[in-house]
Formats: sequence, C-alpha cells, structure tokens
Amino acid sequence: MSQVSNAPKVVPEPIESKVVAKGIKAWFGDNQVLKGIDMEIPQNEITAIIGPSGCGKSTFIRCINRMHELVDIARFEGELLLDGKNIYDNDVDPVLLRRRVGMVFQKPNPFPTMSIRDNVLAGLKMTGRLRKSEAGEILERSLRQAALWEEVKDRLGQPGGGLSGGQQQRLCIARSLAVEPDMLLMDEPCSALDPIATARIEDLLNDLREHYTIIIVTHNMQQATRVSDKTAFFLHGELVEFGATDTLFTHPSDSRTEDYITGKFG
Repeated sequence: MSQVSNAPKVVPEPIESKVVAKGIKAWFGDNQVLKGIDMEIPQNEITAIIGPSGCGKSTFIRCINRMHELVDIARFEGELLLDGKNIYDNDVDPVLLRRRVGMVFQKPNPFPTMSIRDNVLAGLKMTGRLRKSEAGEILERSLRQAALWEEVKDRLGQPGGGLSGGQQQRLCIARSLAVEPDMLLMDEPCSALDPIATARIEDLLNDLREHYTIIIVTHNMQQATRVSDKTAFFLHGELVEFGATDTLFTHPSDSRTEDYITGKFG
C-alpha cells in the first residue's frame, strides 16, 4: 500500500507586479490617445504590446518613464505605480525616475563621435555618479550584459557610430544597463535591424529577463511570441486583451484580437 505523504504542498509564490496602471488616459492637444488603460506588468518578465499604428502603444510606455510630459501639448491622467509608488506624485523627480526606467528607441541612437567606452558610461557621467575606480568594471559588466563585450573589447576607444546597426542597438542597451535601472522599455528595438541582428537582440532579451522587467512594443507578432511571457493588444487607445502570450495568440478571448493577429486588419 502506498503511503500518503504528510509533507505540505509547495505553493509557488505569486509573481509581483512591477508596474500597475490605473485608468491611464493621455492626450496630445485635443487628441486622446489612451482611453483608460488598466493593467499590471509582472516583475522579471517580458511583456509585449502589440496593435496597429496609432493605437497608443508607444505613448503608454512613454508615460511609464514620464517622457510623455516632455511634449508641450501632452496631458496625462490616472495612476502609474512603480513598486507600489505613484510615479506622478509631486515628490517624484522625473529625472531620477528615468534612471530607474531605461528606454531603448526604435532607431539606435548612440553618440556617434563619442567612443564606445564613453557611450556606455555617458549616463553615469551626466549625473555625476561615476567613480573612476569603478568605470572599468561597469563598462565590462554592461557590455557583457548587452552581449557586446567580445565584439568590442579591443576597440573601446573607437567611435560608437562606427558599429553596425545591431551593435549600435546593443550599445544603447548597454548604456541603459550601466545606470542599473529597475526595468527596460523598448520601443520597436528591432524594426530597423536585419534578421541576424534581430535574433541577437531577441537572444539578449531572453538573458535579461532574469534580472529586469521588460516591456517591448513591437509590430512583429512573431517576435512577440518568441520573446514575451505576456502580451497586451491595444486598439484605438484601449486595452482590448492582456494575458499569457501563448493563450492570446492561440485562443484569444476577443474577436478583435483574433482579427488582428490573423491579418484581417492592421
């Protein structure tokens, strides 16, 4: 007769939310681009945001690091909690917030005439947080995290603009990682890259997910299925559906999601 174990069942701890959006609305002038977004971004996972052009994907992530407000005609309403703290509270310094929430843009934007070394360390230098004794360690760690160290370690003094497009994008990622952010926002980071460079970035994302919360905006639905744990579908400024990536792409709960991922519109 088999014995019944009295050992307690191990219940996995719930994944904490890194970002909680509550009723997020955003405007450019009279044009409302976000219409009440409610969602929770899990910690140490990759969340993809998909949807047609103009649906509010990029605006949403720019609200998370308060870049939206840098546009003169922009307006924001709602609550955005980062680790439980509303980032739009009056006591939150946007500059300090942007150190915690790194941003990688669609087009690689290294400082072209600045050396690879200085590109990586630029954020720390600008904020006065770089100690000379730590520069070498931070430089190597950041480039290794960005899977670029082996390719550039012998030419750190050469201009960052001399790298290939894919290398430049990884250099920008290294620059973001050097300031030790809490999370990374990526706005179409592979749209300007060839398939080989795109594959390198995707491999890098899979490595980084262990240490960072990542949100990636992408038009490439195959990319979303390859790299993300969860996917959100935006349409006309609204969050239509949000859930596990496998489920959303194979058994979407909303007919608009199915129409989009099967190519009926968008």
